[in-house]
Amino acid sequence: QVQLVESGGGSVQAVGSLRLSCAASGYTYSHYCMAWFRQAPGKEREAVATIDSDGPTMYADSVEGRFTISKDNAKNTLYLQMNSLKPEDTAMYYCAAEEPCVVAGTAPSVYNYWGQGTQVTVSS
Repeated sequence: QVQLVESGGGSVQAVGSLRLSCAASGYTYSHYCMAWFRQAPGKEREAVATIDSDGPTMYADSVEGRFTISKDNAKNTLYLQMNSLKPEDTAMYYCAAEEPCVVAGTAPSVYNYWGQGTQVTVSS
């Protein structure tokens, strides 16, 4: 049974930082592509950052230079370091896993597994 459990969300003021974590279990973590998505009320779910099975990363233009995705294969954990947060970053953040995968996709439909989400709220 594949499980993804996010943590680390919360409320923060603009220009602050948060670090999200996604603990994975039930599969060979290193063989999967992983991603962070977010969804704000009334908006579609969008890919924020992705990481391929062998490490290369991709970021949405809106977070490039502010967010960093990383993974620790030994701990089966995915991270999203978010710096210089803006009110428009407010959303529910989800981690997702895609398998089989070499290059991570950005469409939600290609991801097989999802976490329950963690809320991030940024106030001005």
